[in-house]
Order: sequence, then structure tokens, then C-alpha cells
Amino acid sequence: MRRLLFCVLPLAVLLAGCSSSGYDYLETASIKPKTRFKDTDPQDFGAKHPQLNQVHGIDISKWQGDIDWGTVKNSGVAFAFIKATEGKDRVDPRFDEYWREARAAGIPHAPYHFYYFCSSADQQADWFIRNVPKEAMRLPPVLDVEWNAESKTCRYRPDAETVRAEMQRFMDRLEAYYGKRPIIYTSVDFHRENLAGYFQDYHFWVRSVAKHPEVTYSDRRWAFWQYTSTGVIPGISGPTDINVFAGSAKNWNNWVAAVSKDRNS
Repeated sequence: MRRLLFCVLPLAVLLAGCSSSGYDYLETASIKPKTRFKDTDPQDFGAKHPQLNQVHGIDISKWQGDIDWGTVKNSGVAFAFIKATEGKDRVDPRFDEYWREARAAGIPHAPYHFYYFCSSADQQADWFIRNVPKEAMRLPPVLDVEWNAESKTCRYRPDAETVRAEMQRFMDRLEAYYGKRPIIYTSVDFHRENLAGYFQDYHFWVRSVAKHPEVTYSDRRWAFWQYTSTGVIPGISGPTDINVFAGSAKNWNNWVAAVSKDRNS
């Protein structure tokens, strides 16, 4: 019961005052939108534009190259999801550098793992744990699950029940080791085919670059929304994924304080 209580508390902090699609939209909807970052291919999301959200962040990998983290923070970036590992044998070559520099700049950050369905959950959990130190993780770890049609080595698509079982095993391993319940990142098609109606006690980070998540994930409460892959972030050359947190700045600060604690310590 003690373990369950600690699992639920950070979720309760975030869910307080939530609406049907986000976690604090009724509060942010009254705020006049202000463009935080430029976008080379902006989309019209209608009335519920991501600029209504107060907290914006980025997700990055080796493709972002050299990053001026001080400039990134000063531009208004509040968090960073950083690619750490993929499958059972790949590490992003910039991961160690990125998390250390993000920490030095004072930007809350979390590592993410790209799941590879041709390796077992335990093989991938072992690999992640071997390469991601606990101090690299201020926010909960992220499990990135999506179909990768462009993979040259694995295009296997297991059935939905197998997908969910593997995800659960992987996430249980990470939660037991790091003391933080993982966040699930996914795409529209993968969610529709495998995740709709499941994992209700996990935070979701959803990709939806053409429409608001309430359209593309109509039955899913989401904590983070990746709304563009063509963003312009000062301090980073080239296009960058930009995300928003569903709640207010106050919600964000409370949530970060809650999840930054290691339940295993």
C-alpha cells in the first residue's frame, strides 16, 4: 500500500482541477495567447492553441548537435526530454553531455528510451539501467512507443496484448530501480491500435502536430503534448520538437517538486 500511495500522489498533484482533455485548460483558456517560439511550419490548432499553455519544453537527441543551454533556458524552455537509449544496444552519443549541461543550466530533464520490438523488455530495461545513472533523471523516465516503419533491422509489430505486456514489464523494471513511475510517449496510430483505454494511471506525452489532442486522443488525459517538430529554439540550430505541459505554471512547479523525489531513497 505504501508503494501505491507514492505512485498516486504525483498523479494527484497533476490531475487537480483537470478538464476533459488537459489538466488545467479551463484556467489557461482565458489567457490571451502569446507566441513563445517561432515555427518554420506553424499549424492552425484553432481556439485551443498550444500557446495558451504556460509551460513549454523540448525533446532532443544527437540530431540537435551543439546546444547553448543557457540561451535555451533564457528563451523560456522549462524542461527537456533527452534521448538516452534505443533497443538493447544503442546509446545516444550526446546523452551524457546533454543531461549534464541541462542540469548545470537548471532545466528539469528526463531521459527517454525508444522501444525496439525485436528485443525483450528485460534486455532493454537492463540496457537503460546500465547506461542511465539515477542522477541523470530529475523528472520520470520516458518510454517512447511507436511503430518505426523506416527501421532497417526490425519492423515487427506484435499484437496489442503483447505490446502492453512488454511495456508494463519494462516500466515496472524502471520504476523499481529509479523510484519514479515512467511517462509514456506515443503517436496517434500506435495509441489507437494498442493503448486506448489502457494505462490510465500513467502520465501520457502525446504527439499531435496537426490537431489538438482532444481530437486525436479523444479518450486520453495527457500531461504533455508534442505539437511541432519544426520549432525554432534560441540556442539550438535547426528544427526542434516543442512540447507543452497541460497545467499551469503553479501545477508544473508542484509536480516537479513531487516527482523529483526518489521514493527508493
